[in-house]
Amino acid sequence: MIINQNELNSCLSGKIGCPHDFLGLHSLGSGKGVVARAFDPEADEIVIVDQNTGAVYPLKKIHSHGFFEGHITELEEMFPYLFRSIRAGNNFEWLDPYGFLPFKENKDFAAFNDGTDRRPFEKLGSFPSLHQGVEGVAFVVWAPSAQSVHLVGDFNNWHPFSLPMRSLGSSGCREIFVPGAIIGQKYKFRILGADSLLREKTDPFGLRFEPPPGNATIIHPRDYPRVEKGEALTLDPRSSPVSIYEMHLGSWKFSENENRPLSYLELADQLPVYLNELGFSHVEFLPISEYPFGASWGYQVTGFYAPTNRYGTPDEFKVLVDACQKAGIGVIIDWVPAHFPSDEFALSQFDGTCLFEHEDPRQGKHAEWDTLIFNYGRSEVRSFLIGSAICWLDRFGVSGFRVDAVASMLYLDYGREEGQWIPNQDGGKENLEAIAFIKQFNEAIHQEYPDALSIAEESTAFPKITQPPHVGGLGFDFKWNMGWMHDVLSYFQTRPENRSEVHNNLTFGATYQFSENFVQAFSHDEVVHGKGSLVNKMGLENEGDRIANLRALLALQWTWPGKKTLFMGCEFGQWKEWDCDAPLDWSLLEFPLHQGLRKLVADLNHLYLSHQSWSKVDHQGDKFRWIDCNDSARQTVSFLKFGQHPEDTLLVACNLSDQVVHRDWGCPHVGSWEVVLDTDSPDYGGEGAAGASSFLTNAHDCDFFPNSLSFAVGRWSVRILAFQG
Repeated sequence: MIINQNELNSCLSGKIGCPHDFLGLHSLGSGKGVVARAFDPEADEIVIVDQNTGAVYPLKKIHSHGFFEGHITELEEMFPYLFRSIRAGNNFEWLDPYGFLPFKENKDFAAFNDGTDRRPFEKLGSFPSLHQGVEGVAFVVWAPSAQSVHLVGDFNNWHPFSLPMRSLGSSGCREIFVPGAIIGQKYKFRILGADSLLREKTDPFGLRFEPPPGNATIIHPRDYPRVEKGEALTLDPRSSPVSIYEMHLGSWKFSENENRPLSYLELADQLPVYLNELGFSHVEFLPISEYPFGASWGYQVTGFYAPTNRYGTPDEFKVLVDACQKAGIGVIIDWVPAHFPSDEFALSQFDGTCLFEHEDPRQGKHAEWDTLIFNYGRSEVRSFLIGSAICWLDRFGVSGFRVDAVASMLYLDYGREEGQWIPNQDGGKENLEAIAFIKQFNEAIHQEYPDALSIAEESTAFPKITQPPHVGGLGFDFKWNMGWMHDVLSYFQTRPENRSEVHNNLTFGATYQFSENFVQAFSHDEVVHGKGSLVNKMGLENEGDRIANLRALLALQWTWPGKKTLFMGCEFGQWKEWDCDAPLDWSLLEFPLHQGLRKLVADLNHLYLSHQSWSKVDHQGDKFRWIDCNDSARQTVSFLKFGQHPEDTLLVACNLSDQVVHRDWGCPHVGSWEVVLDTDSPDYGGEGAAGASSFLTNAHDCDFFPNSLSFAVGRWSVRILAFQG
């Protein structure tokens, strides 16, 4: 035996840094011949075949795990070769993974290691390739502290020892090329960690995974056409209409013939048609990245580069995105860089160290969510996360991201009691590393795709969320207006006889409305965990009255400054709380009140999409003016939205009491005004109690305006008037 026992043990354990130095074919030096070594755990015999001459040389089995060695004394020069294994009397020829040069080199990972690589997925993961003239798949993984890394998969019958990976050096990456491996095969990395524990891990850069309960990575093609800058997006989102339908793909609608959610392809046929009917400009998918636990709704991600396989393949997801965009609907995905689950097979303790997460649980663990927090101070982690976002833009052409749980990223004391968190270097509670990462993320996606949408789900008063980094902001385009949502819902949940006492909940939002670029959102968060559906929050016993209040609430949302987000099912007044395992209650559309509510949402959207004063000036404070915000006694509020010209002006009058209100309303322009939408219209299931819909101004002061309009507004309803000149 030429290889000594220590070297043999190192090869079998994978602890040797470069198995390619021992396995395969190697010269022993002048006059000593060559030595060949091979792994095949299922082989009874192995020979090496000279591909130039056809000569065959036997190898001797020197370990029961399938390690073979042969000393060929009569040859001095290396030669192209293959191995022939005899398994139960049958011959199997195979090319040796250890006869290939590295697919990637240490220097290729410099940008990944310094945190500036926006496309690390082009270097890490699995790569179907023609390498040195041979078809196969290269595998590259980052595991700097691992004692050993073995590749296991369908291509080696999941044998734990046969494919140790080569260390590329200081980058911390390991690599192997497997000839004959093919697209569609599953694989994992078998990592002996720095803590001497053995773990089988899925590929952090995997582009496809098997559906739960499995979690192996699937080799996937990389020949997808990269979406060019501006190809999928052509409008500046800040000055364009943004009306977002938020949805969970698995519970929107089930197949008519089978008790299962629609597939990506079925959604591609049905969803764009529905969204166009309702007039939404965008759809937002709850996290689509692969995740193991269905009840997390996708917010506990294990595959940051792959759409979930629950509804089809990545290519079929691309069909869905393309179908939406061809219908003029942008696709936003929920993206979760704040935390990840502690599942053994994924990122947690990846190489036996806290590679992706902070080691100290005071920084690295969310106690209330039982998830782990990314270490944003680690360069490679920043590359990994930003690469995830860029990959979704490159690969699928999505329109942008709603970034989840931003508040939890910004503050070191988020969800923690005193003594459970570590102050920053200045003694404060701000997470400086996370703040720097967020700025880097927003700069990266906007430099690569200038019109990409970036929306923060952030619930605190952290400043300049939607200002660019060069002026000290975080760089988001928009921020969910969580305070407005909370206050307004609190008002509508109050019984009519008590609403005058909480009138400030309707008006307070105007004091900070223009401090950020806001999205007014009624999201999935408001219809889960016992909170009830949106229509059931309306604080009234009668179902018709609740729907009338919901019509008024949605009209207020659509006319209030800011972009719009509405969760699925709210558009037709689903009574039951959202259930992620069941479809929406579409049968409600057989009833006129629910059909009328959906028609209202469609009309609100079509007005919004076509009216300049509802989109181009969403975030300009001088384009909004109260008419009367103090009419608590009659439970009304009224305001104006100005456009670029007088004829763009809208007057919005809201009566949120249980009585028809007829009064004078201040008016800025002399002339004719026309009702363009009335939520109390019979078209929407209302009573039509307000009467006339065309009015001329009166020349007397009212509400600090030189003119007025006199008209009625039905109970629990909103009227929108447009200036006619």
